[in-house]
Amino acid sequence: MTDNQKTYKVLARKYRPNTLEELVGQDVLVNTIANAIKTNRLAHAYVFTGIRGVGKTSTARIFAKSLNCIGPDGKATEPQIKPCGVCEHCRAIAEDRDIDVIEMDAASRTGVDDIREIIDSVQYKPASARYKVYIIDEVHMLSKSAFNALLKTLEEPPAYVKFIFATTEIRKVPATVLSRCQRFDLPRVDMDVLCNHFKHICEMENVNIDEASIQLIAKMADGSVRDGLSFLDQVISNCEGDISVEKVSKILGLASKNVIFDLYDYIMGAKISDAINLVNEQYNMGVDPVLILTDLLEITHFITRVKISPNSLTTLPLIPKEQERIKDLANKLSISVLARVWQMLLKGLDEIKKVPNLLSAIEMILIRISYIGMMPGPAEILEKIENQNSSELQKKNS
Repeated sequence: MTDNQKTYKVLARKYRPNTLEELVGQDVLVNTIANAIKTNRLAHAYVFTGIRGVGKTSTARIFAKSLNCIGPDGKATEPQIKPCGVCEHCRAIAEDRDIDVIEMDAASRTGVDDIREIIDSVQYKPASARYKVYIIDEVHMLSKSAFNALLKTLEEPPAYVKFIFATTEIRKVPATVLSRCQRFDLPRVDMDVLCNHFKHICEMENVNIDEASIQLIAKMADGSVRDGLSFLDQVISNCEGDISVEKVSKILGLASKNVIFDLYDYIMGAKISDAINLVNEQYNMGVDPVLILTDLLEITHFITRVKISPNSLTTLPLIPKEQERIKDLANKLSISVLARVWQMLLKGLDEIKKVPNLLSAIEMILIRISYIGMMPGPAEILEKIENQNSSELQKKNS
């Protein structure tokens, strides 16, 4: 095994933030924590919540460094907004060996006995650090008895103890626990912020990748920095030379935007044979039928937005050619048709998870949409009947 293979780290670990400033897309959280440290208004317990990969655990570790950093000269006596990264405590926390920063995964240690270990150790002062910090990841996985055992200690911990909780399921955390913590909701990272972050990483890694590919990866990330970096890592590992959107789509099992637009045209134009042939072609190329339905849902949403507010066309994450196709479809389709297509696609997504043969499932879903989606709605039928009655009445009168 070569040295490069031994030392290789996936991008999500290699570019994990080490300071508050390096956190991607969490400006409100960064400013709040920085001000709390600056004004010495530090709470005894914090809870960070948000989807996977937005920086909850990273923030907890950076915060632990800030609380215990003693500066490069070892003389700092107060928490630091910018941990130095070189002092004894910063290095020990980064390497997961600081005995005063205890990190626990509640997904694997859910019981009351695990919490009792924490409660028993709280009474002892830090061995060498300024604060004893307890980081509990996926805290919502703790049992009810474990939460109850923690309450008293969480309400009145010693001055040298800080609790930092992280969770993706804040609703599963008891209100009695939340009321004892400062809560921070970490939002999904904006697509533009993700794109700029991924571009910077590609420059650092000397990777040639086009703008459309970056946007596609950022879209797939769905606001998660870690997910996006995992996709980017996968693409870089599987590509030789320059990276194009076609290569990215193939590696990630996606259908290209042009294919999805063509498929939408076929369905709305009742060209069901062409639609099925296109889906079969994409399926044989390894494209996930679930992602095809998801893309069709997205296009339906875009068309509906443009139908209601034409000015929103330029705000959509699409290139000019794709915007033109959205505009053309918006001119052809009514809101009632779009609403029915949306509902049928949603129902199709639920159905496709229950069918063993994904290809047959998506074919039946598209056939249904093609034949039913373009049928007139109740209001249109009533209007047509009223027009016919009015026409017949005029003939009788004449």
